[in-house]
Amino acid sequence: MKYRVLIEQDEDGVFVAEVPVLPGCISQGKTRAEAMENIREAIEVYLESLKAHGEPIPPPITEEVVEVAEATV
Repeated sequence: MKYRVLIEQDEDGVFVAEVPVLPGCISQGKTRAEAMENIREAIEVYLESLKAHGEPIPPPITEEVVEVAEATV
């Protein structure tokens, strides 16, 4: 399953990863790669918890990325 992960670097330089479709599923790391590894683990635990409590599991994403040329001014 694939879930959208948003990653932002905070004011201290820490990378914070969040999964919008899984409320409260947030992790962090010193590097972008570490944040991705940590959020992957957090997603797995989150989904296991939902399953254990009989809660529905949100569907994976089905989106596309569109790239456009930068506008010249």
